[in-house]
Amino acid sequence: MAQSIKSLVNTIELGRSIKRKREESGLSLRDVADVTGVSASTLSRIENGTGKPDADNIASLTTWLNMPIERVMNSARGKGDKEVSPVVYFPHEATPDIVEAHLRADRNLSPETAKSLAELFRVAYTQFSVPGSAPVRGRKK
Repeated sequence: MAQSIKSLVNTIELGRSIKRKREESGLSLRDVADVTGVSASTLSRIENGTGKPDADNIASLTTWLNMPIERVMNSARGKGDKEVSPVVYFPHEATPDIVEAHLRADRNLSPETAKSLAELFRVAYTQFSVPGSAPVRGRKK
């Protein structure tokens, strides 16, 4: 009665988020381990997509990431189920993170395309979200 069950944890999403925040913050794996209580070796495996974190580690990491735990949890639907999964986010999450979650959830985009578009948006948002960094048409100074 053995069935092939899809992993309930989206370790790819979790790993990418950890690595991005860690690198943007200039933190080492050991630094993140000290803050989260998750070992550096486990963090490394999650970032590389080879680790399967337990529930406590998932909770600790999503708290550190300030990310809804639902973002990294896959539903237990069957292969043929075409139901659309909602994108869950906190209102205080950064806009690039929310946009990336939506792009990854879009079934019309390959994972590589979603990743590329998310990075493109992240760079553009960072560049243009700083007040005074780009001219705004139609506004007087």
